[in-house]
Amino acid sequence: MKKTLITVACALALSACAPFASKQSTTSETVSGLRFIGEQRIPLRQQYHNTVIGGLSGIDYDAASDEWVMISDDRSNINPARYYRAKLKYDAQSFQSVQLTGVETFLQLNGAPYQSKEEHKRAIGEVPDLETIRVDPRDGSIWYGSEGDVDLELDPFIRHATRDGKHLYTLPLPPLFKVSRDQKSGPRNNQSFEGLSFTPDGQTMWVSLEAPMYQDGPEAAPEHGGVNRFTHFTRDGKVLGQYAYPLEAIPARPGKGKYADNGVSEILALSEHRMLVMERSGVQADNGTWADYVRIYELDTEGASDIQHLPTLKGASYTPAKKRLVLDLNKLNLPIVDNLEGLAFGPRLANGHASLVMISDDNFSKTQVTQFLLFEVIP
Repeated sequence: MKKTLITVACALALSACAPFASKQSTTSETVSGLRFIGEQRIPLRQQYHNTVIGGLSGIDYDAASDEWVMISDDRSNINPARYYRAKLKYDAQSFQSVQLTGVETFLQLNGAPYQSKEEHKRAIGEVPDLETIRVDPRDGSIWYGSEGDVDLELDPFIRHATRDGKHLYTLPLPPLFKVSRDQKSGPRNNQSFEGLSFTPDGQTMWVSLEAPMYQDGPEAAPEHGGVNRFTHFTRDGKVLGQYAYPLEAIPARPGKGKYADNGVSEILALSEHRMLVMERSGVQADNGTWADYVRIYELDTEGASDIQHLPTLKGASYTPAKKRLVLDLNKLNLPIVDNLEGLAFGPRLANGHASLVMISDDNFSKTQVTQFLLFEVIP
């Protein structure tokens, strides 16, 4: 791993802080609210070890090394599919800096980097759309997820890799998650595996879809929400349960003929059956500019129906999981709420409360930013 440090300039004027604890809790969390502490940003198209930083779509904390990992959703167009490591310096009063400490390329089963779409036309291989990353609590190795590609008939996947990106294992998935070009069943294109989280004991994991599957009903719209499938897996791919998540309607209307969506961009397990859910909506105005709306919910699957054997949710009888709003980020009066796609617990603060960091995907666009938002978790 390359270990040169660069320091990213502060987005806010922040005071000095004491060192923070280096351990992350593995016990169940309770969340009554989130208190905003501060923000940091990485400049647009910042260079690091011959790569361009951007598209950061997932984040997690590695307690053993006191580093954070951040995955890029660059589809091997700018640089090969990769993840970054960083040090985040903060305490309960301020968020001071982000320092990049490494970058690693993910490798396919054949040992080669993932391909771009253009390369895929000329050779057999996989085009990545990497959206979520987690550190294995057992040994610090890496798990990550791809949304696949309906047009290329590439299925979404969850994979296990070494810290330097070498392929270890691909999680077996039910046939339900196979893509279909007829758009009658399976995940929607670019709306598949966006969320991944280990349960606090590290024995099992949750995987979430960004949007409803074709056979389960329409995407969210300003007039109505949708229903997503959240699946609870063992490490060897056994499905322990699958539950219906009630997705909210798009919170604002787009301009005439413009685009808008709402989907689940990340999850973070609090216990075996509870998790935080990040809903992220992008709405395009008449003039083509975008506004993002981000809300954090707590989901509880206890008492919900196990839907893993339901081929479609249209007309089916089931009980969805319960949810409650924890935070509407658009009410924080931040300079900008961008395309937030990552969510992770960090070290405990001095008062014993967990810290939580969110990260945004700037799409390598000059109209967006890569932002890190720091919160205290109020139990």
